[in-house]
Amino acid sequence: MKAPAALEALTAALKRLPGVGAKSAQRFAYYLLQHDREGAALLSRALAEAVERIRHCARCNTFTEHEICDTCSSPRRDAAVLCVVETPSDQLMVEQTLTFNGLYFVLMGRLSPLDGIGPKEIHFDRLLARATDGTVREVILATNFTQEGEATAHYIGELLRARGLKVTRLARGVPVGSELEYVDPGTIAQALRDRRAVQD
Repeated sequence: MKAPAALEALTAALKRLPGVGAKSAQRFAYYLLQHDREGAALLSRALAEAVERIRHCARCNTFTEHEICDTCSSPRRDAAVLCVVETPSDQLMVEQTLTFNGLYFVLMGRLSPLDGIGPKEIHFDRLLARATDGTVREVILATNFTQEGEATAHYIGELLRARGLKVTRLARGVPVGSELEYVDPGTIAQALRDRRAVQD
């Protein structure tokens, strides 16, 4: 038995979500239509509204409903420190630490030549203009510690250092609350390399 075309289209749309395969997408589609049509309608309206209203901040490239996002507009932020992250969700995680008071630039990705993602695709020209605006004094590279994230940080760091900017990288090490016997050797090795003096 062939599913109705509209149901197949819904399943195909849900399959575009990361980590959602064909079976999961089909299960979600059937669930919404069978048990939660109100939720399906709500989801549809919320998606349509987000697609219509959400844009990229003209300064930091994150998601916003305005030309300039609230973070970039805030007079309480330190404009001399710029934190570079891969995604808006990474920016949100940094914000939730309540320890960073500077501004951001969101790459919306990372360098991955095999996937056809180069400097243009991660808006490097905009980052360069932002970092060399005369106000920024330090750029914190907060890309992920994946192979692509490391390559992205290295590429950006080399170019910004050549322009006289102070460039720093997030430290890596043993997670808070963890026990060494359960931490992988690569993390311990990095923690040893990034060790710091004990404060009084």
